[in-house]
Amino acid sequence: MKTLRPRTYVASAQDREREWVLIDAAGLTLGRLATQIADILRGKRKPQYTPHVDTGDFVVVINAERIAVTGNKRAQKLYRRHSGYPGGLKTRSLAQMLERRPEEVLRMAVKGMLPRNRLGRKQLTKLKIYAGPEHPHAAQQPAPLQVSTR
Repeated sequence: MKTLRPRTYVASAQDREREWVLIDAAGLTLGRLATQIADILRGKRKPQYTPHVDTGDFVVVINAERIAVTGNKRAQKLYRRHSGYPGGLKTRSLAQMLERRPEEVLRMAVKGMLPRNRLGRKQLTKLKIYAGPEHPHAAQQPAPLQVSTR
């Protein structure tokens, strides 16, 4: 006689319920905030989490310009990009990045914590970051989330 095993739950596109979450980044540490945002985008905080299905929520981050870092990272942490041509390496410090485009600092930190495939790229599109306290997503009624800090 064959024994029946319980079936593993696999989420589908019809099952998922997406919510909107609002996070105020003022005074929060960059890396600790990025890990929690990545978990929300992937859906790891939900019981119906499935690794190969996008079950995560939308995240709206405000006050990205007031994010905190520890130590001397503002001067020492460097962001590098290359044009592809000889001698085409461009380097900026964290302080320069925060002054020029503070949203990109947080976006790059979260991107590094998502899967490196088409699912990760799709999940990153659900992240909306704004430098100041204003955002255009009031119609979605994002629920404020208290991010746990150490």
